[in-house]
This record gives sequence, structure tokens and C-alpha cells, in this order.
Amino acid sequence: MRNRQRDRASARSRNTEKLQWHLRSVSISLLLFAVFCFISTPLLGQPARKKNAPPPDAPVTAEEATKLEAVIKTDLGEMRMEFFPEMAPQHAIAFIKRARAGYYDGSAFFRVIGRGLIQGGDPVLKENGAPRSRWGTGGLNLLKDEFSDLKHIRGVVSAVRIPDKPNSGGAQFFICAGEQPQLDGKFSAFGLINEGLHVVDQISQIEADENQKAVKPVKIISVKIEPKKVEPYKDANVDEMRKEVLLKTSMGDITVALDPVLAPEHVRNFLKLVETGWYDHTAFHRIVPNFVIQGGMGFTREPYKYHPADRWVRNLPGEFSKDRKHIRGTLSMARADDPNSAQTSFFIVLREAPNLDGKYTIFGRVVDGMDILDRIEQVQRQGEAPLARIELIEAFIKP
Repeated sequence: MRNRQRDRASARSRNTEKLQWHLRSVSISLLLFAVFCFISTPLLGQPARKKNAPPPDAPVTAEEATKLEAVIKTDLGEMRMEFFPEMAPQHAIAFIKRARAGYYDGSAFFRVIGRGLIQGGDPVLKENGAPRSRWGTGGLNLLKDEFSDLKHIRGVVSAVRIPDKPNSGGAQFFICAGEQPQLDGKFSAFGLINEGLHVVDQISQIEADENQKAVKPVKIISVKIEPKKVEPYKDANVDEMRKEVLLKTSMGDITVALDPVLAPEHVRNFLKLVETGWYDHTAFHRIVPNFVIQGGMGFTREPYKYHPADRWVRNLPGEFSKDRKHIRGTLSMARADDPNSAQTSFFIVLREAPNLDGKYTIFGRVVDGMDILDRIEQVQRQGEAPLARIELIEAFIKP
């Protein structure tokens, strides 16, 4: 009897120990789960922040703003905006801080004037089912006016304000799809679209009502702040620009050697366009037997006419040589009547052309592929336009 009582007591003791051990295990698990939830709490309901990214409320200086760009992603495409804090520092800084905080994400471009301007940034548009009568009423009366001599040319970004009410700007902004001189000195311009102007054009032409409000607003998916892109070869010296470039065409390869001593700015420009892929999938659009073949125009690019490096296309000052002649194989730059109007289009001379000497900028010569020039010269044409596409498949800088 006593032995059975001892056995039952011992069993109860063992069961008690098991229960206590189980409870301790559960407590430890709950504690670990609570710690995990505590650590994870900042991530719940908020987008994850990139490693080393500044917090949304981090201070922004005017100097920092000059080194940043906004990437505006919409339903119809993406555009990039650089800032002019020297013109409107508080507007530029406020836009950057709002973008970092996700203020514009989910809003929309809701007012459009075809080839005129597009307007967005109103937080009201983030509300589902917000009545049209409220569109354009949010995010105002937040900033003082910062008028400047910055002109409202195509691509300029400026702050919306209440008509005839000073210091009524804020979060809303508009982008000029065309020149708007009547707005100069009356609105705070603080940025410029340097990539994606075709997206601005497209948005400006969507269907709108009699009040210029879009029938279907174009959603602003996100606005992110990134370091400003660096223009390739912008600060390269002459020795760094002594390069050969291979032009891989649909009719064979041509190698050109560049001469930065003769025409440093034209070589810099050519290398920049090659490095960024600007010339890829363009075409030789002009053939004049016994004279030149010409290519390098953006409108010949397939399938896209626009390119991110369009932001760096600009007129070049003429760099004419008195001594260098336009002989067979010379690489020279095309231009309009203005001697300082060369941009991207180049030509290669097929035969000696003394009428071009001193009037067009020579910046290199063909060192391999003369036979390809002969093949291109023989292509059938209508006038000066080849009947078959002669594509510049790829241009790259040789190591």
C-alpha cells in the first residue's frame, strides 16, 4: 500500500515538473515572439527604407539639393527632375522632404492643358472617390513665394499658388509642356524635367473636361529621390579622350579614332553619346555617292525615339581646323546653318571634299572598315535616302 502511494506521489511530482517545464517553454516562446514584433513594428504599414537612406525628416541643404534628382513614376511613364535651389530653396527642399516621406505616392496629375502644362501633387487625389470639386484644393498655403528670373520654358517645374494670394504655394506643382512666358516672375519655379519630356507631353494631351480637369487622372505611382546622374566624360582631359570607337553596323564594322586635340568638345560629346548608348539602333539616313554618308539622328532610332541621354544633347561650339582636310575616311560633325549648331549627327567623307574644310568640325578618322564604306555607298537610294535600313546596331568604346 505504502509503495503504491509513493509511486502515485512520484508520478504526480513528475507530471508537475513536466507542466512547469512546458509553461516555461511557452513563456520563452511568447517572449521571443514579442521581441520579434517589437523589432518588426517600424516595418508594419510602412515601406521598407533602403540601407543608408536618409530618414524622411532628415534636414536637406540647398547644396545637397543641387546633387539630387526626383524620379517621378506615373501610369504613362517615368520622368526625372533636377532642382534649382539657388532660385527657390524652400520649394526645392520641401519637395525633396515630402518625396522622401512618400507624400506624393498615390496622388495624380489631374489638370492638363494640351502642350501647355500638367498639374499634380494634391493630397486630395490620394483619397478614394474624392469629388472633382475638391481637386486642386489640398496642400496649399504652406510656403512663401520665391519668384526669380527663371523662365517657364518647356520642362520647368513650378509651384501652384492661389490666384492673387501671396505666399499661398505648397505641395502642388505644375510642369510646363511648352513655353509659358505669361507665368514668368509670378510663380516659384524650382526644378526642371531633364528626362521624360515625352511623358509630360503625353499626359498633357489626355482627355479633360471644360475646367481642364482630366477625365481620368494619371496616377503618380511614386516619387523617389536619387543622386543626380553624372554626365559621362564631362571632366575628362585630352589624354582620357584618346579613344577608338567601333561602329557595329548592319553592313559591317567600322572603327574610328578620335582626335581630342583637334576638337576636344566634339570628342567629349561623341564619347558621351557612345557611352550612354545614345547612338545604338539609330541609322545612316543619308548617302551621297562620292561625297558622304551621314547618321546619328535620334529620329532614326528604333523602336524608341527618346533616350535618357537626351538630357545631355546640346549645341556645340564650332571647332574648325585650318589645316585638317576633309579627305576619304574623315569623321566630321553635321550642323545646320548656324556654325555652332552641331549636336549628334556625324558624317564620314567618301572622297576628298575641300568645300567642307574650315566649315565643319573634324574630330576623327576611319582606321578600319573602309570596305564597309564602299558597301554602304552602293546601297540603292531614293534621292539621298537609302531604300534599305542601314542600322548602327551598337557603338562602343574600344578598351
